[in-house]
Amino acid sequence: MQGVVKSYDPGTGQGVLLCDTDLAEYDLAANALEGSVFRMLRQGQRVVFDLDEGRRATRLSLGSEIDMGTPANPSDSAERGRAHDAG
Repeated sequence: MQGVVKSYDPGTGQGVLLCDTDLAEYDLAANALEGSVFRMLRQGQRVVFDLDEGRRATRLSLGSEIDMGTPANPSDSAERGRAHDAG
């Protein structure tokens, strides 16, 4: 599953993720960051995650717009093209 961090408290390790596909909210499992590149999370950060038996988010990894298959912003592409032509 993919989504974004809605909230995260680094002191307690508690947080909530918002799933991209159905906008469901999932609490972080106690071990959600174990074995991941994350030491902490920030609000709005894109992540990929699984759900454990208790329907809590676990096994977090980095997510990106590319992972989502989200169409690129056409103005971004045009801007890059102009910068390349000017270089």
